[in-house]
Amino acid sequence: MEIDTQQEPLNKTFPVKPKLKPTSKTSKSQTPESKYWKSFKPNSTKQTLISSITNLSFSPISPHDFVATHSASVTIFSSQTLEPKSVITSFKDTATSACYRSDGLLLAAGCYNGQVQVFDVKKRSSLRRLSGHSRPVHFVSYPFADKLHLYSGGDDSVVKYWDVMNESLVCNLLGHKDYVRCGAGSPTSDDMFVTGSYDHTVKVWDVRVSNVGSMMSVDHGAPVEDVIYLPSGGLIATAGGNSVKIWDVIGGGKLLYSMESHNKTVTKLCVGKIGDGNGDFGNRILSVSLDGYLKTFDYSTFKITSSIRYPSSLMSVAFSPDCSTRVVGASSGVLYAGKRKSKDESLGIVKSEWGNYLGFGAVDEPEKRVLRPSYFRYFHRGQSEKPSKGDYLIMRPKKVKLAEHDKLLRKFHHKEALVSALKAKNPENVVAVMEELVSRKKLLKCVSNLDVDELGLLLTFLQRYSTMPRYAGILILLAKKVVENRIDDISGSEGLKVHIRNLKRLVMEEMRIQQSLQEIQGIISPLLKIAGRR
Repeated sequence: MEIDTQQEPLNKTFPVKPKLKPTSKTSKSQTPESKYWKSFKPNSTKQTLISSITNLSFSPISPHDFVATHSASVTIFSSQTLEPKSVITSFKDTATSACYRSDGLLLAAGCYNGQVQVFDVKKRSSLRRLSGHSRPVHFVSYPFADKLHLYSGGDDSVVKYWDVMNESLVCNLLGHKDYVRCGAGSPTSDDMFVTGSYDHTVKVWDVRVSNVGSMMSVDHGAPVEDVIYLPSGGLIATAGGNSVKIWDVIGGGKLLYSMESHNKTVTKLCVGKIGDGNGDFGNRILSVSLDGYLKTFDYSTFKITSSIRYPSSLMSVAFSPDCSTRVVGASSGVLYAGKRKSKDESLGIVKSEWGNYLGFGAVDEPEKRVLRPSYFRYFHRGQSEKPSKGDYLIMRPKKVKLAEHDKLLRKFHHKEALVSALKAKNPENVVAVMEELVSRKKLLKCVSNLDVDELGLLLTFLQRYSTMPRYAGILILLAKKVVENRIDDISGSEGLKVHIRNLKRLVMEEMRIQQSLQEIQGIISPLLKIAGRR
């Protein structure tokens, strides 16, 4: 590195920054998608239930109420107020896996006593009791659009397909060798569904050929906690251990991607949409885990787009079809439910459709007053106008605040800038000024023009920071040049001699430490090579 002077660059209008400062790879600015997911305000509403919330499910019809299973109860919540509407308690043991029928009129849930019950949502009365499982039932689900059948699975390792109207068993689907804990129906066919088990396998079933066993089987590599179909019907997502995996069903069960960003077991998955209910702009996988994190995964780009931390382990998650409500259930019995306010609602604007819904008819917007050139406001129009969605924004440059040494560098007062930075005692700024002076080839000239007191400031700085690895690259070389160029001044001042002696002592100590570290490295390296061969 040369330190001399010939040419000077153009005047700078920005503060100098140290090039040796490590830069952070993480950006503090949030992406629009992360802001979207955090706009649901997870702490806005909390409902504490009796025990761990094992399952959450939204009604497919408006107003999209949701149901939560906990202990021996099933609670139905209003999606508008996020408050409980009714509680179903006709279970003899722990309730599991409550889900709505496609028309939202009936509700099915499993129980640890081996029964599957079907309820009328409004009357809360039990309409059917399907008995057949010999051990606890852990998942119950309706087909995508079929209103007459159910499928269920439990700890007896059997998947059962039910005729709800006749309250009878259609067929047993055998193939799993351990607890069956999850399942989901295909969005493209009411005859196909997928189940996951603690035997590490996920199986695809077709009830039309139930006698031939499963149509496809994939190995997740860990006990499967949840499995869902993605909206296209050609992909499935499985959760087990600390990983979420995407599989191509049409491609014969090919593994497309494995997301392993959770630290503990992933307990539940669901599909969330980015949209306003009228239009969808992309589907995402929402996953919750015992590590307390809710993560959003974009499976089109295989990237995590959002991560939110909760204060306790999470057991369940659900997202409303109209993209307005997200609920998360915790092992502590706390239900984190939040609604996303639309832009118009946050501004208090009453839409015409809401006026019709409430019976007031369409609400006409007041006519805006026309501004004329004779009005003073005419010449200030548009200054408070907010940009629309398709506008191209030209941001006004922010005013840069310059430190004293930056102002002096702009005026080409090089020595004064160096002295000002030394007096401020900020090592990063001092090194930044030195690097700038090196690029201008003025650093040695500044050092040669320092008086005795200013030279003492420089030697004090070199004594303190020369042995720091972050700054040693430039400061050690500068210390050598200072001693060579100012040897006469140093010899004539006792105070400067003390600084030089201290600097020499620190450099010798650092050299001794480095030599000791090299000796230790020489001892350890052969041992590591031997251990690697074994």
